[in-house]
Amino acid sequence: MIDKNELCEKIRAIYPDIGQCGIDVDVDYDKDQDRWVVHLKKEDHQLKTYLEAGDAELCLTGRQCIGLSIEINQLRDSLERLPAEEIR
Repeated sequence: MIDKNELCEKIRAIYPDIGQCGIDVDVDYDKDQDRWVVHLKKEDHQLKTYLEAGDAELCLTGRQCIGLSIEINQLRDSLERLPAEEIR
């Protein structure tokens, strides 16, 4: 089984602009879906994506990170496009 912190660190290695595990990025294993869920947060916004089966394992074993990278990049881009809260 993959360690949650190891997966967070791999995401941060690929995307150094993403913050610490549990703060800006968090991952959980969804047993019902049998997939990893990646949560990204920015200010008051939070989005999540599910990694396809095996993508996390392939990346952490050094074989390929394409699937993981595509999912995280799309999630990060979606988060960046959300409107910022108005300053009061």
